[in-house]
Amino acid sequence: MTAIRRDTQGMTSVDSGSGRDAVRAGGGHSRPEDGRSDEGPLPDPARVDPDVLCTLLARHGWQRRGGARGHYTRWTPPDDLEPDTSLLIPADRGFDDSADLLDEAVAALSRSGVPSARAVLASLLVPGDEIHWRRDVPGVGGAVPWGAEEELRAAASAMLSAAAKAGHTRAAYYGARLDAQAADFLERVLVVAPGTGAGLLTAYAPAPEDRQTTTTLVRALEVTRDAIDLQRATGRPDAFDDGVRLGVSRELVGSLVQLVRGSEGAEIALSWAASVGPPRGFVNRPLLLEFSPGDLPVLEAAAERLERSEPPVAVELTGAVVRLKRAVPGGEGQIRLRVLTGAEVDEVRVRLAENDYRTAAEAHLGGLPVRIRGRLERKGGFRRLADPAGVEAVRLDAAERDRLLKALRLRAGRAAGPDDAEG
Repeated sequence: MTAIRRDTQGMTSVDSGSGRDAVRAGGGHSRPEDGRSDEGPLPDPARVDPDVLCTLLARHGWQRRGGARGHYTRWTPPDDLEPDTSLLIPADRGFDDSADLLDEAVAALSRSGVPSARAVLASLLVPGDEIHWRRDVPGVGGAVPWGAEEELRAAASAMLSAAAKAGHTRAAYYGARLDAQAADFLERVLVVAPGTGAGLLTAYAPAPEDRQTTTTLVRALEVTRDAIDLQRATGRPDAFDDGVRLGVSRELVGSLVQLVRGSEGAEIALSWAASVGPPRGFVNRPLLLEFSPGDLPVLEAAAERLERSEPPVAVELTGAVVRLKRAVPGGEGQIRLRVLTGAEVDEVRVRLAENDYRTAAEAHLGGLPVRIRGRLERKGGFRRLADPAGVEAVRLDAAERDRLLKALRLRAGRAAGPDDAEG
């Protein structure tokens, strides 16, 4: 049985019931009856589409060597790595021996020591758009420092989060806005270990359900690469500003800084899910973009520029007062508001004059939300409300109160922990 584990960077890892990697395969001499290799579960041959399998083999460099025309094709590993390995893939599932050929092909891939065989099994077992990150970090004997792998996971998670936000709405800088939507997307992303080595990470984004995020990521990364090249050639930074409408943001640029800093270079590749095909407007070929330490000055300057360019946002919020603080009785004080409606953030801090602070305190004691107008500011990642006005308690009937309590519990689950210090 496959278990799903949440990792520390927000993406989800897939493990076998015994804790070993779900899609690593190899070393066995026969395919067990329970559908597992020695190191994890295998795809069910009865559900393998021959066309998808052929597409994945070609994508990973396997060589087509002919076969009976219209009946099956024969495939061998890339670069003659295993001369004795050969796969016969039926043209479709309509032939009498199709099930046996697919079963044998999956078993042969599981026994193969070729890394790409494990990658093919991963794609069959966990279908979706494949996103690959490669980060070149000096190491010893192919190993890299522990911290380098954590940095890779953090950069990839930040990049996917930025794409999820941009897929929802475009902005030069998000801060805390849309954190909940980004977290929901990361919950659906799967990370598997196809045995590709240190400094590498592969994630699978659901397709076609989350194509809005992956297509946004592709366009934004391509525009960012072009903007870097333009600024390095001409000194003009405005291409980053123009890229905002295609998904470029301070968060996306910042994730590239995380990925490249401390490395000798990084690559990002994306291949569309073979079982779904490319989305409308995209060609069926992998994306591959490279970034180097020489790009860092441009990226760092662009991140600052994009953050400064996003204006404060005028809002009218309704939320529950969850914390009150002031230095002495009387005078102004600060509240923390858990937002229910009016802005795509979980919490904001607001500094209030004495009368407004008293109104907020009374609403808190009475279990009522408050309504307040103001401007969400960039400082603190859009977690502060400036120029507050119109503070008032909102009266609720019993049904609305129940909905409020339910919403508060949901928001509390999302907001717990990341930024609990007052300031």
